[in-house]
Amino acid sequence: MSGHAQIGVTGLAVMGRNLARNFARNGFTVAVHNRTAARTRALVDEFGDEGSFVPAESAREFVAALERPRRLVIMVKAGEPTDAVIQEFAPLLEEGDVIIDGGNAHVADTRRRERELRERGIHFVGVGISGGEEGALHGPSIMPGGSAESYKSLGPLLERIAAKAPDGTPCVTHVGPDGAGHFVKMVHNGIEYADMQLIAEAYHLLRAVAGYSPARIADTFRTWNEGRLDSYLIEITAEVLAHADPVTGRPFVDVVADRAEQKGTGRWTVQIALDLGVPVSGIAEAVFARSLSGHAELREASRSLPGPVPQPLDEEAAARFAERVEQALYASKIVSYTQGFHQIQAGSEHHEWGVDPGAVASIWRAGCIIRAAFLDRIRTAYETRPELPSLLSDKRFAEEIGAAQDDWREVVATAARQGVPTPGFSAALAYYDALRADRLPAALTQGQRDFFGAHTYRRTDREGSFHTLWGGDRSEVSAG
Repeated sequence: MSGHAQIGVTGLAVMGRNLARNFARNGFTVAVHNRTAARTRALVDEFGDEGSFVPAESAREFVAALERPRRLVIMVKAGEPTDAVIQEFAPLLEEGDVIIDGGNAHVADTRRRERELRERGIHFVGVGISGGEEGALHGPSIMPGGSAESYKSLGPLLERIAAKAPDGTPCVTHVGPDGAGHFVKMVHNGIEYADMQLIAEAYHLLRAVAGYSPARIADTFRTWNEGRLDSYLIEITAEVLAHADPVTGRPFVDVVADRAEQKGTGRWTVQIALDLGVPVSGIAEAVFARSLSGHAELREASRSLPGPVPQPLDEEAAARFAERVEQALYASKIVSYTQGFHQIQAGSEHHEWGVDPGAVASIWRAGCIIRAAFLDRIRTAYETRPELPSLLSDKRFAEEIGAAQDDWREVVATAARQGVPTPGFSAALAYYDALRADRLPAALTQGQRDFFGAHTYRRTDREGSFHTLWGGDRSEVSAG
């Protein structure tokens, strides 16, 4: 005999607790469970008036509290902890029940788990949840994978708790089968890495070259947030830069150690992009920038290296430079999203997931960390041209980036002359120029490969593969 809870959440750290509260606030009866029973009791004691909770101290009690088909959300650390929870609960479930992993899992693990549980008649759904602890409580962007059948059972609940876009659309959609949800969430996080790096570079340039204080840069970002750069990350950047350390009175950004940490999703994005052969250079540079920032001894040993010292501009020149930085930031941001959506399309094609990039853009419009006003235009671009090969192929985005390119180039050049590192801006510009080039030096690279390894090459004037006899008379032979 099944219970009466429509959904269950096991793993009641901040994200799991807030997600359970979100379900309860939206009228669902929620079974709650944690390995440490005290945490379960604390949730009910503190937030029990927000809705209907059914606390459970054992796995068996937890499963018994759920109505059929059972829907069980796992909110624990990725990797072995997730496998351990699945192994504990799966034997207690029946055919048609649904296990939902709401953490940031590696897509290969999600595909394996989905396959193994499918063989037992249990649905496994890897769900990407973005928005942090506040989003989990008030409405996140939700990216579920798994079978279409599982979404019929789970979808109505997720649509109720998800963030709502400005037009009222719930920020959730069935992304695709098996690991599609976690894959799209991974790329979301990769774009997030790139976006944050670009914003950090804009701040660095405004401070080192324009000579602006953190408080003035905060005002600049607030102004930018009223225009085309309107986004959550720009908004919170202004808040961080305007904050003063309560202990010292100094700008908060000046008392924080300049070592950025990471949990791994950005790194996964780059690793999987390499496997797919997709160039995500902007995301990669953001990951490497965080990595470099953490190598304190290497940086300390290199501080005496020669180079220019940034020379702040006068007021008029600084104001003009700030305008150029806005152009560079916007253009580079378009490139980052272009690379991310390219990876989503490539992953979807490789795994035959059928992911709709327009639907992905739609559910990122609210709730998630990279929510931004221009995502609505990305959604429109893909809805208008479902076969769109690249965001840069969209006429409006192409026109905007074209209009920004002179200022973009000047910012990158100024950064190089002044010795201010801008790996994100520079990589984005290089990607843009590589796409628009008539010819790339890859022809020389392939010639080198043929010379030292007989790797062959293709010609521009006829079909087939060829090899030059470099160690002989240098005649050319067909290689198939």
